[in-house]
Order: sequence, then structure tokens, then C-alpha cells
Amino acid sequence: MLRVMNDRAPLSATPRTRLGRLKERGRTGRGELYAVLDAALVCHLGVIIGGSPVVLPTGYGRIGDTLYLHGSVANKSLGAADGQPVCVTVTHLDGIVLARSVFHHSVNYRSAVIFGTARVITDDPERLRGLRAIVDQLAPGQWDTARAPTRKELAATTVIALSLADASVKVRTGPPVDDEQDHDLGLWAGVLPVHVTFGAADADPALPAGVAVPAHVRDRRWPATPAGGGTGSRARSQRGSGSRSGTMAVSCSNDRPARLDRLRNDRS
Repeated sequence: MLRVMNDRAPLSATPRTRLGRLKERGRTGRGELYAVLDAALVCHLGVIIGGSPVVLPTGYGRIGDTLYLHGSVANKSLGAADGQPVCVTVTHLDGIVLARSVFHHSVNYRSAVIFGTARVITDDPERLRGLRAIVDQLAPGQWDTARAPTRKELAATTVIALSLADASVKVRTGPPVDDEQDHDLGLWAGVLPVHVTFGAADADPALPAGVAVPAHVRDRRWPATPAGGGTGSRARSQRGSGSRSGTMAVSCSNDRPARLDRLRNDRS
């Protein structure tokens, strides 16, 4: 049985997860870790293969306090991860922070870093639960709609599990933090919010006539971007956007600092 930790419990501070810089951006609640993981689609898996580090993007899913990843049995990174220390990261880009000085530019983000020892799942029931979690992370409701995997397909798939016991969360929100003497430069500063949206579904050309788009696909919406993605009312969700799938809809001010060149010359 999978162990599920209380989402109100604090994250465990370890030498690997203890923040050394900008500690005020750290989040200590396990529920905040779950929120970052549950709102994303892709993670990055870091593993050592033949003495060299390899970082790969991949889909994932979460059940309780366990993260599941999968890939082909021919994927060397997954095979090498079994019983070895690995690192998984998930990042949301919520805004580009434009400052008055180049030095103070930044981004607003939510990120999670997980350390642990990966294990390859050999138990078929857990493998299926893990695969369902991965599918539902990418497309909630799709597992119940699509054909179940065959034994041959399962044999060609590696599923690994990673405990979330050793993890950290870091978040940046809000406007730029400029030097006070730069506030009078007359340069625009603020946040350019970044939003990921789903567009209208593109049907497979091989579909026979009359097969409708399932409601869970047609009505899919991206989770709302937190208020920290922008400033004030401008940090809003892009629900209902007509953007194509996988695009980023970005809104920004049209202000252009007309005196930029002169100010640079004055300060040089």
C-alpha cells in the first residue's frame, strides 16, 4: 500500500533540500509541493549514466507521496536509475520580471526539486496505477476513455517510482527589486505575465466521421496562474483563450523608455 503523507505536514529539511540562498522564497508545506507537482505536465529527470550526468524531460504522475515516471525499456536513463540516487525538478514560469537595471532582472516561478533513490516497478498492479497517474496528469479522464495497455505494451514499458520525502519548493512572486537610486531613471519596470493555455483540439485525420471530441478534452483548461505571476489584476488566468495548444499567451505593457540611450550615456 502506498504511504500518503499529510499535505499539511512540513517538508523535511535535509542537507540536500535546505536552501542556501534566498531562503525567504522557500515553501515549507507539503501541500505546496503537491500543488507545484499537480499543476505541471513535464518534469526533468537527472541521473548518472556511465559516470556522466544526463537530464531528460519526461511526463510524470503523482499518487500520494510517490512520483511515477515511465519510458521505453530501451531508455538507458530509466534503467540506470534503478536503485540509484536521482533528482527530479518541476518548474512553472509565471512571469518575466523586467527591472530598471540588467542586474535585477528575474523571473517569477514555482519550482520543486526532489531527491531520492529510484526504484523500477515490477509489480503489475502498481505499474498500472503508476501509468494511470501519468496519463491522468497529462490528460485527466483519458485513461478511462482509451484502450488499456496490452501485456506486450506493458513489457515494453519501464515505470519507476520516487518518494517525495526529500524535496524542496521555491517560489518567486511580485515586482522587480531595483536599487532605490534607480527608481528615478524614468525607465519602465514591472512583470510580463506568462500563461500556458490549451487550444482547440486537432482531430486525427484517420478518425472516421462522427467521432466527437470527448468532453474531458474539449473542456480542458489550464490551472489559473497564481497572483504572483504578474502584478495586481494583470496576473489572471487565460481560461477560455483561443490560443493553439502548447502556446504561451503573454500580455505586456506597450511602454517603451524613450530616454534609454541617453540615460545609458549619462551613466557611462
